[in-house]
Amino acid sequence: MSGVRARVQNGRLIVDEPTSPPEGTILDLVLDDEGDDLDPASKEARYSALVRAWQQAQRGEGKPGQALIDELRRR
Repeated sequence: MSGVRARVQNGRLIVDEPTSPPEGTILDLVLDDEGDDLDPASKEARYSALVRAWQQAQRGEGKPGQALIDELRRR
């Protein structure tokens, strides 16, 4: 099971679709993000930054994620 959509009604979560988890399964719920509030210029800047980052990674210029996290924690 990947995701379930529910709505709030009278303070309760209502799921109107079949689910497959066994009885008693505890689920972590996350609020759906309907998108961002970026203007078109900011969206383009974000996209350009992601393209540059991907190109750098393809050239082997990246570093492992854990190394980046360790570096940030040392600051």
